[in-house]
Amino acid sequence: MRILLIEDDSILGTAVRDQIAGDGHSVDWVQRLDAADSAVAAAAYDLLLFDLMLPDGRGIPFLRRLRNRGVATPVIILTALDQVSDRIEGLNAGADDYLVKPFDLAELSARIGSVARRYSGNPNPIVTHGQLKIDLAARRINREGHAVSLTAREWVLFEAFLTRPGQLLSKAQLEDMLYAFDAEIESNAIEVHISRLRKKLGAEIIETERGLGYRLGRA
Repeated sequence: MRILLIEDDSILGTAVRDQIAGDGHSVDWVQRLDAADSAVAAAAYDLLLFDLMLPDGRGIPFLRRLRNRGVATPVIILTALDQVSDRIEGLNAGADDYLVKPFDLAELSARIGSVARRYSGNPNPIVTHGQLKIDLAARRINREGHAVSLTAREWVLFEAFLTRPGQLLSKAQLEDMLYAFDAEIESNAIEVHISRLRKKLGAEIIETERGLGYRLGRA
């Protein structure tokens, strides 16, 4: 997934960014709401993570503006405001989840996965595809009784196909899911990841539409 992190605390922001990137997602990090507004206008994000108290304003009005403009991107609020009234205000403004600081980074990863599954239309973390049994929450795959190990980026790529069955994904879309704005991307990076997934999960797991992109193969 491509994730926008809006957090002005440099220590926490670094920790959250590294956690997300370690999970294989691409993450863009901004520290102000005006920069966040520009980022949302410029890129298609799969998830927004943001604090409620930023140097140039509060996160709740910003979230309301996004929702009023029709931006339906999932949102997880990360904040030190721990009153029940604050949580209610955030959820009523359009947030999908709410984490109070300090929080465990592993829990953040789990919350991100849970929100993503809800938006994909299948909140069940256990999925079967052909001879594959997949635990989305634990990031485990079993193929014909044998565990299959994927790298973080291979997992994010496979999950993107799995949660969008039948949908054609272009190379540019896949790069956006794996790499941040300023990342240097090898021209054949996606092809390499696709090739490795086919070797591990089966040659037919991902279909190629030449010149257009890739889609999940039939089970």
